[in-house]
Amino acid sequence: MLRFVHTCILGLIAAGVVHLAIVFMLPDHTVRDAWSRISNAADYYQTIQLDARPDSPLRIDNPYFAGAACRFSLEDGLLHVRSEGKIPFWTLAIFDNRSQNTFSLNDRVAEDHSLDTILLTPIQMQRLKNDPSADLGQSLFVETDVVEGFVLVRAFIPDETWEPQVRAFLNSIRCEAVETQ
Repeated sequence: MLRFVHTCILGLIAAGVVHLAIVFMLPDHTVRDAWSRISNAADYYQTIQLDARPDSPLRIDNPYFAGAACRFSLEDGLLHVRSEGKIPFWTLAIFDNRSQNTFSLNDRVAEDHSLDTILLTPIQMQRLKNDPSADLGQSLFVETDVVEGFVLVRAFIPDETWEPQVRAFLNSIRCEAVETQ
């Protein structure tokens, strides 16, 4: 019985030490989240390229993918994300300012597989529906509660012959705030 009590006490002490170590390490790890790294690398609506380089704000270690990201604030208006060109496959993910993925889509839901997406809040969507003069073409509308966050576009590179076309696609990505009435 004494051995059992001794083992329990040692287990509790070890758990306490591990708990304290995690608490002390937490501040070091929280400043390295995706939102913080992108915030340090670029301003709002500025597109940055992401790849496997060590100095990239967000590394994409998969050699078959490249990416681009931009921060946004829907307080400035709608976010219009678009790019030129056609590539085999792309995905767009919306993250909040806690780096949590809130929405994802890919080229299969877009007309003509082109990247032309508008991100807006429910209130902005209602205003847009009530404005008959608003003409945003064939854009894909994504309604979200995320007011501040970032968009991550990843593109598939099937082989090295596609790399220039994929890089051109990612370099042509524009994230623009569109003011609403």
